[in-house]
Amino acid sequence: MDKLNFYREVIQKILGDYSERRSDENIESQAIFDLKRDHYQVVNVGWENGKRVYGCVLHLDIKNDKIWLQYNGTEIDIGQELVELGVPKTEIVLGFQAPHRRQYTDYAVS
Repeated sequence: MDKLNFYREVIQKILGDYSERRSDENIESQAIFDLKRDHYQVVNVGWENGKRVYGCVLHLDIKNDKIWLQYNGTEIDIGQELVELGVPKTEIVLGFQAPHRRQYTDYAVS
């Protein structure tokens, strides 16, 4: 399997598993996969205590053959989960970190 398809499968597994665990009768956690443009998100949609719940909780992209972690509003360490599934840290970019700070992480700069 080529690298791009491997990355797609790994991302879909992590986000799909997360959305299945988090959905309940009031709030649906939707995994959204744009395979053509390589954008991947989990969005919460529903109602809780009479208030609307809507928002992106996870956002990953594949850009320039690397996985970019654009947003993580969860308690899980997505970078570590990617590594445990076989993605090298040198292929993961913390997009939510300022570019000048990425050099101080264990992950790729860009």
